[in-house]
Amino acid sequence: MGEKIVTVKGLYEEGHSKAWPWLSKLTYPWEVLPEIKNIIVEIGNSLDPEVYTQVSENVWVAKSAKVFPSAYLGAPCIIGENTEVRHGAFVRGAALVGDNCVVGNSVELKNVILSDNVQVPHYNYVGDSVLGYKSHMGAGSITSNVKSDKTLVTVKAEEPIPTGLKKFGAMLGDFVEVGCNSVLNPGTVIGPHSNVYPTSSVRGVIPANSIYKSGKGVEIVEKQ
Repeated sequence: MGEKIVTVKGLYEEGHSKAWPWLSKLTYPWEVLPEIKNIIVEIGNSLDPEVYTQVSENVWVAKSAKVFPSAYLGAPCIIGENTEVRHGAFVRGAALVGDNCVVGNSVELKNVILSDNVQVPHYNYVGDSVLGYKSHMGAGSITSNVKSDKTLVTVKAEEPIPTGLKKFGAMLGDFVEVGCNSVLNPGTVIGPHSNVYPTSSVRGVIPANSIYKSGKGVEIVEKQ
């Protein structure tokens, strides 16, 4: 669980998010969280009007996307090409949603980057988080983005890394699968190609290519 796992280049491959030019300049992905609003506005103002429609101030939706009538899109946000935003979705703002994504019924997004092909399809809350390419959150799984004592979040790597952030949900690497009704506690970092079993309570740093189980105790095993 070395420090490399929690870096931008340890979690994400290039080319799967419009935010990559900003992410690629950072050491740790959570460093982007305070800048997401500004990044969205900068990207939005450069989007091709043949591909995207600005539906309201600082809200851009790809013409190929499907946004259901009861979904709410708060500013600033970008909804990528061929993405589906389903009934009752609540995009509070500061949400950069990539191409070919699913934002499902009763899903709430706030201050997030969803890379291309991400699925948050049923009853998910995702706040102050970055989700990697083709990551998927099962029904009812959520990010908890504020500690119960309201203190600043520290990432529990081999050497603890202070973030200076009060609000920090989870960093999911590419191809991460989170099981139904799991809770990702503040400061969780999950390496690429890892799986979280349903109903898990996850905290700390989970290595790449791992399976995380929590029941009577926490067990992390390497995929075979």
